[in-house]
Amino acid sequence: MELLVKHFNELTNEELLEIYKLRVAVFVVEQNCPYQEIDDADKSAYHAYFKDENGIQAYIRVLPKGITFDEVSVGRVISIKRRCGLGSRILSEGIRIAKEQFNANVITIGAQVYARGLYEKAGFVQISDEYLEDGIPHIHMRLTL
Repeated sequence: MELLVKHFNELTNEELLEIYKLRVAVFVVEQNCPYQEIDDADKSAYHAYFKDENGIQAYIRVLPKGITFDEVSVGRVISIKRRCGLGSRILSEGIRIAKEQFNANVITIGAQVYARGLYEKAGFVQISDEYLEDGIPHIHMRLTL
């Protein structure tokens, strides 16, 4: 499996299409959550994904300060195969990219509550009460590097 890391401006049309198809399939269709999944934040992001002969297997986007939070952020974390460690691997890569590309010393995220354990294993701690975003329970979490 190959890791690819590209800023939005470096993505080919085909790569962007594959990323968007995956994100919409998971966050809109699978979660039955109609919302504007594709947003302007993508233009400021680094997009990282593991890919094999079957396509993208895991994905994350890494955002600079001031786009979704005052701090650097990661989001849109997807692993096609769940509970096999791939989600943790792509999250680790996102944290690495945040440090290397944006000199992050803190990463703040809006996490779906059901995925809290994934983020806690990586060192994130909950910093907010639970809230609804697009009908799905979320919490803010923070990782201090």
